[in-house]
Amino acid sequence: MPKIVLTDITKRWDTFYAVDHLDLVIEDQAFVTLLGPSGCGKTTTLRMIAGLETPTTGRITIGDQVVFDSEKGINIPANKRKVGFLFQNYALWPNMTVYQNISFGLTNVKEEMPTKRLDIRSDELLAGVLENPEAFLGVVEDCRDKKGKLDEKRLEVKLIDSYILSGFAAKELLKLGVHKAADPAAEAARQAKVYREKAAKEREALKAQGLELNEKYEVLKNGKPQTSVRKYTKEEIDLTVRRVSRIVKIGMFMDRYPSELSGGQQQRVAIARTLAPEPSVLFMDEPLSNLDAKLRLEMRSELQRLHLTTGSTFVYVTHDQMEAMTLATRICLIENGVLQQYDAPLTVYNFPNNTFVADFVGSPSINFVEANGVQEDGAMKLDILDGHKALFRFGKATDIKEWRKGLAERRAAKAAVDAERKKDKKHVEKGNKDTRFKYPIARVEDILEEEAEITENDYVLGIRPEFMEIVKEGGIEGEIYSAMPTGMETTVRVKIGNYLLTGVTFGGVTYEIGEKVHIALQEGGIMLFDKGSGELIGTGSAKLQ
Repeated sequence: MPKIVLTDITKRWDTFYAVDHLDLVIEDQAFVTLLGPSGCGKTTTLRMIAGLETPTTGRITIGDQVVFDSEKGINIPANKRKVGFLFQNYALWPNMTVYQNISFGLTNVKEEMPTKRLDIRSDELLAGVLENPEAFLGVVEDCRDKKGKLDEKRLEVKLIDSYILSGFAAKELLKLGVHKAADPAAEAARQAKVYREKAAKEREALKAQGLELNEKYEVLKNGKPQTSVRKYTKEEIDLTVRRVSRIVKIGMFMDRYPSELSGGQQQRVAIARTLAPEPSVLFMDEPLSNLDAKLRLEMRSELQRLHLTTGSTFVYVTHDQMEAMTLATRICLIENGVLQQYDAPLTVYNFPNNTFVADFVGSPSINFVEANGVQEDGAMKLDILDGHKALFRFGKATDIKEWRKGLAERRAAKAAVDAERKKDKKHVEKGNKDTRFKYPIARVEDILEEEAEITENDYVLGIRPEFMEIVKEGGIEGEIYSAMPTGMETTVRVKIGNYLLTGVTFGGVTYEIGEKVHIALQEGGIMLFDKGSGELIGTGSAKLQ
C-alpha cells in the first residue's frame, strides 16, 4: 500500500478557505482519522485526495505517482487513482442482491491485466478436496440439522470458505454427488483422478507453448506475466466477491436484497463492495453515523480488524472523537481549514498542542481553570478560582522565559511565510479569519464581564476529569453539584464558589447533591497553557491549596 503526501494543499471558494495550506504525510498501512467540528475541512481534504474535489493549489502524491500538481497541471481522475470510497450513505442498489451489489463495479472494469488460467486452479482445488474424502464428508455432516437433513445452501457457503473455492466450483463439487454415493471414498478417488489428469494435461499444453503458471495461476513467459486488455472473467469476479464476503462475514447473505438486511449488514455489504477492486487506499466519510450506538461500537471493532486483515491504508473522516481515539494510528485534527495537531491518539489526548485540541478530544470534557502567577525555582505559583492557590511543577524542566522566546520565533516565522504568500499575485486574503479559541469555563451562573488585557503572567490549567479526585481532607473544599453514576464509574461536578469542575470516580461510589467534599489532583497529567496564544507550555503536577 502507498504513502500519501499532501504538500501545501489549499482549497478555497472565493475568499472562503476550506483547507488552508495543509501539509500532511499518511504513512503506508496507517489508519488516519481526519477529526474536527462540522465545516472544518476534513471531508474536503478526503475528497481532494480521492480525486472527487480539485484543490486550488498544492501537490498530492499517492505512492510514487503524482495525482495532483497545480503548477504542472496534473490532475489524475478519481477512477485512475485506485482508491476505494465508503460513504455515510450505503448507496446499495435496492433491486440487486448482495452478490450483484458487490460484483457490479467489477463487471465494468476493462484494463490491462495478467492472463490467468483459473480453470486449472479450479480443477486442482477440486482434486485436492476429493483426495481427502474424510475432511470433505466432515464438512457435509456439519451442515445437517438435528433430523439429519442436509442444508445445501449452508454447505455450499462452507465449501467456498473452507477450501477457497469459487461459487461455480462449489456447485460443481456438489453436483458430483460424492457424499450421496454408496462408497463415497471410492467415488471421491475416481473423480479426483479425473480432475488431476485434466489439470496436468492443461499444464503440459502450456509448457509446449513455452508457458508456465505462477502461484496466482497467471500465465508466464520467460518468467514474466502475459498481459492483455480485458474484462474480469466470471470466475475472477466470483472469487473476488467470495474473498471480500469472508472478510466482512456476509457469505450467507449473497442472495438477499438490501431491504432484507439490518443496518450493520448493509454497512458490511458496502465495505465489501469497496474492497472488491482491491483499492490502494480506502477512504471512509463518517460511515458509522447512521448506526445505533451498540452497532456503531461493534462496527468500530470490525473496522479495526479489517485494517489489520487487509493491510491497507485507511483514511477516515469523523467528528466523533471517540471513534478517532479508538480506531486511528494517527489523528489529524483540523479547525477552520488549519491543521491543529497530527499525532498518535494518546499523544493528542495527553499532550494537546493547544486549548482547542484539549477541549475537542476527551469525554467528559477537560476542565479549564484560569490562573495568574510567576515561575520561582522552576515551579509556577498560581492564583486560581477566585482566591485559591496552586503550585504547578513541570514534569520536564521548562523555563518560561525560554518558552516565550521560542513562541516569539514561531510567530515571526509564520508572519514571514504569510508575508511571502501575499507577494503572489494569485493570493487571496482569507475571509474566514482564524480567531483565538475561547476555551469554556464552567460556572454555576454565567457572568458577563469585560475581557481583561492578557499579560505574560496569565495562564490556563487543563485538568482531565480522571485526574481530579475526591479526598477526605486537604486540597480545596467544594460541594457536589451533580453526580451521574453509570455503574462502572460516576461523573461528578463539584461546585467551588461560582465555578464547576468535572471529575470521574471509578467504582460504585454514590454522592448526594450538596454534600461537602475535598478535591485534589493526581500526580502528573495536568496541563499548563499560555492564555494569550492558547499553546501548551508543558505538563506536570499541581497541588491545590
